Amino acid sequence: MQITPDGNIVFILPAGPLGSLPISATIVNTWIVMTILVVGGRLITLGMGPAAPASRWHLALEILIEQIRKQIQDVGGGDPGRYLPFIGTLFLFILASNVLGVVPGFTSPTGSLSTAAALAICVLVAVPFYGIADQGLLGYLRHYLRPTPLMAPLNVLGEISRTVALAIRLYGNVMSGTVIVAILLSIAPLIFPILLQLLGLLTGVVQAYIFAVLAMVYIAAAQGDEPGAA
Repeated sequence: MQITPDGNIVFILPAGPLGSLPISATIVNTWIVMTILVVGGRLITLGMGPAAPASRWHLALEILIEQIRKQIQDVGGGDPGRYLPFIGTLFLFILASNVLGVVPGFTSPTGSLSTAAALAICVLVAVPFYGIADQGLLGYLRHYLRPTPLMAPLNVLGEISRTVALAIRLYGNVMSGTVIVAILLSIAPLIFPILLQLLGLLTGVVQAYIFAVLAMVYIAAAQGDEPGAA
């Protein structure tokens, strides 16, 4: 039973003197998701402007962006425009990957531990990036010494452990849905899989929301902002 797209090699790309480079379903599906988001975003924003009449797609996009901005502000405070490109991209990529997972033959890239780990590492890099931009290098490093310099190793370990937890949480939730559907498909090939696919769709949306919110919470904590502060 295939529970992760990592082991499914779609084709092998010649890589010159270093040998061949296997391309897994994870990479292919990731590029499919990115292509859909880029092309879809471009098509939706065509003709968008102050004087242009707003279509339903334009209104839907504006509502989505405003909801993301509001959530960022509720979690981290301050100007949400600073974090919208990063948090919005995380949310949309995970959401699209999880939603497309219900399409027969498509395995969600977020069901791969490598993809989940890559997304978590992006958050790990973004935390000091935004922290240093807001407080300066010394100001950011100072938060590792709180409440006492003796806590510095534990604070560093905490940064690493929450990154691991972020990756495993996303991977585990998406992969578990795939495994359950595969098991029920062998038991009752019609009714249960349909119900589980609907449940998986809801779970995928929730997981995208949770991942984006946690990313914003970690970034806000690195800047000394309390979640929920105005």
